[in-house]
Amino acid sequence: MRQILAALTTALALLAGAPAVAAEIDTGHLKAELVSQARGVAPGQTIHVALRQKIQKGWHTYWRNAGDSGEPTAIAWTLPPGWKASDFVWPAPQRQPTGPLMNYGYSGEVLLPMALTAPADARTGEAVALKATASFLVCEQVCVPEQAELTLNLTVTANPAPEDPAWGRKIAAVLTAAPRPVGLDAVFARQGEGLKLAITGAPLKGAEDADAYFFPFDGTAIDHAKPQAIERGPEGLTLTIAPGVAFHAPKPPEQLAGVLVADGRAFEIDAKAGAPPASASGLGAPRSTASSAGFGLGAAAVFAFLGGIVLNLMPCVFPVLAMKATSLARHADEHRAARAQGVAFLAGVLATFLALAGALIAIRAGGAAVGWGFQLQSPPIVAGLCLLMLGVALNLSGVFELGQSLQGAGQGFASRGGMFGAFFTGALAVVVAAPCTAPFMGPAMGWALIQSAPVALAVFAALGLGFAAPFTLAAFAPGLLSRLPKPGPWMETFRRLMAFPMYAAAAWLAWVLAAQSGQAGLARVLAAAVGLALAAWLFGRWQRAQGQDRRPVISTAIAGVVLALSLATALAPGYAAPAGAEGSAGRADAPYEPWSAARLAAARAEGRPVFVNFTAAWCVSCQVNERVALSTDKVAKALAATNAVYLKGDWTRKDAVIEAELAKHGRAGVPLYLVYGAHGGEGVILPQLLTADMVVRALGAAKDR
Repeated sequence: MRQILAALTTALALLAGAPAVAAEIDTGHLKAELVSQARGVAPGQTIHVALRQKIQKGWHTYWRNAGDSGEPTAIAWTLPPGWKASDFVWPAPQRQPTGPLMNYGYSGEVLLPMALTAPADARTGEAVALKATASFLVCEQVCVPEQAELTLNLTVTANPAPEDPAWGRKIAAVLTAAPRPVGLDAVFARQGEGLKLAITGAPLKGAEDADAYFFPFDGTAIDHAKPQAIERGPEGLTLTIAPGVAFHAPKPPEQLAGVLVADGRAFEIDAKAGAPPASASGLGAPRSTASSAGFGLGAAAVFAFLGGIVLNLMPCVFPVLAMKATSLARHADEHRAARAQGVAFLAGVLATFLALAGALIAIRAGGAAVGWGFQLQSPPIVAGLCLLMLGVALNLSGVFELGQSLQGAGQGFASRGGMFGAFFTGALAVVVAAPCTAPFMGPAMGWALIQSAPVALAVFAALGLGFAAPFTLAAFAPGLLSRLPKPGPWMETFRRLMAFPMYAAAAWLAWVLAAQSGQAGLARVLAAAVGLALAAWLFGRWQRAQGQDRRPVISTAIAGVVLALSLATALAPGYAAPAGAEGSAGRADAPYEPWSAARLAAARAEGRPVFVNFTAAWCVSCQVNERVALSTDKVAKALAATNAVYLKGDWTRKDAVIEAELAKHGRAGVPLYLVYGAHGGEGVILPQLLTADMVVRALGAAKDR
């Protein structure tokens, strides 16, 4: 009974929209408070909270290495038993020149995130007061030490709480932009009176921004006030830095760790002593780095082309295969028309692939964290695609016609309509295929999205060519076309039959929308679907009455109004995530926990194997893998036998932290499956199409690795 009452209390608090409560403290030259990424915390869950500083104009506080003077911000927690808080996740600092000194810190507003973990036995419904003492050194021309006694009140919820509307996205953005290792290779060496620091890797390859700066973690490593000269090369850059007192000691450092800020991004690097490569400063030929996996444009294009071919076999493309089959069958005895359709289909595929890739590149360039399939993370777009699939299905069912009336039209018009139809089919195939990442695609897209825009578009064009190749080549194969049945009355029955895969696609997209936005979102799209069906029927009635009666024109006008209202209902913003939603990407039989970097680190610290599943409700390949592999008894027993932790990262809705983790492993989309060994080491990436035996073998190997 107590658990029921606690759950009811939690549910009422969440329904009331009760956020985490914090008090802002004015210390004199800044305002400080503790803010939370989520509205509550579940037992055993790890969330992120942040120390927010709103610093008086002209003043600044300090980074973990303050530079030539100053002290970093510090926090001391007073937590209830069992609660744990991590150190700060430090954002990249700003340079703060003060006279002859160079300091590192922050001005304006800054969030310093921390991972907060609730104990597994935390009581659901309990309101917990988390207290901390924050210490700041706030400086202008003079420095003033200040302190704040801070409190954050959180509710313990039965399930992971929804994102805090005020601070959730801001904290996620800070975590995404925070410096982290991305596979850059870094070496340093003394040359004369200077220190040469060379950094190479795909994120820096071909960059043109002249500005770059290295912030060391050790305050004695470099002379902060001296300038850092930059040399650009085909594979990265080399900085010439004045060494600090640490390099004048009898035993100089063998490692140099810190943050590199270059090209508007921040990277954590750990340099080893060694000879800098010539390719970092333009003095020699480029060399491959570990992070680029030996990729160049040629290899990436080949991988993308192969991935595009395999993409035709992925489940997400099956509905559109029906439209392809209908088109080929219609022109079985018209080779010229079939070839024209093949070219039009190719054009539709390429145009849509490049349009999606261009939008993706532009959005990422604007600072947003998105990946492949980003359009299906937007509920209005999912709703619109659901209505589009329904409209195509109604057209195939004969409710209305596009391109020509039921009375028929001239052959020339039909030919033009067929070309448009083939182009549209190619475009629709790409939109439907976008949720899937086929074998070969993942590494190619991950590499492409850290290159320049022209190179990235070239890789996506290769992907489109591979995707369109089977249908286009079939259209140019007279031998294949001659084997198809000749067009006849059976075509109409076949066309009607092919509507049902499109109905299935519409139903699947409605399910995706329900996973993203709950019952309210599902109700909106169902209401819009009814309106669309009515508009289609009225329009078809007008088509059938052409030349007989003018009164059906009224039906057409009504159809237009109903269609407009339906689209407005479906496409309007305002879709909210279902309160307390968990595991919207599908629940496996094996118990799992929500993925977070902190939970992954904690599980690995316990010496346990970890299986990580990055998935999304709109990813059909992910859902197939869930059913045929991950939800089987074999996998559940293997997880238990190896004492493995199963973590699931749900990317159904936009999540900047998950996007950053995908990028860290060279991926731009889901699925991504990782298995970490019990004794450390890097995660092993599993294939994108799984079997239960494959997962069982990987877990068995991880137990001893």
